[in-house]
Amino acid sequence: MRQINYIVAHCTATSQTATVESIKNYWQNTLGWRNPGYNYIVEPDGRITQLQPDDKIANGVRGENHHSVHVAYIGGIDTQGNAIDNRTVAQKTSLKSLIIELQAKYPLAKVQGHRDFPGVAKACPCFDAREEYREL
Repeated sequence: MRQINYIVAHCTATSQTATVESIKNYWQNTLGWRNPGYNYIVEPDGRITQLQPDDKIANGVRGENHHSVHVAYIGGIDTQGNAIDNRTVAQKTSLKSLIIELQAKYPLAKVQGHRDFPGVAKACPCFDAREEYREL
């Protein structure tokens, strides 16, 4: 098992009508990735899909993937493509539960957003993950 130092929160930077399959298709056919961008993805109804086992690397944050588990919610942009925290109540609930579960598995891992890594110029996950999950 690889050492996990980070549990990283993401948004998909898509509308909330995007599907898990369309996101996977984008990674494979447009970006040419062999591995998915996240280990877990949360749909607007709160359903969690595991895309990659925790012991396998996902392409979430360049240079940080070997020691990170990545969780994302579908959404993160408005109709004009601007960054927005548009998580549904169900997504907020599922993300929190998933992060609690991952913290139990990886108690030394820091929880933070994609945007919190040095050199990242993205709004992802469009909310302050360090603050939101600080008390967990």
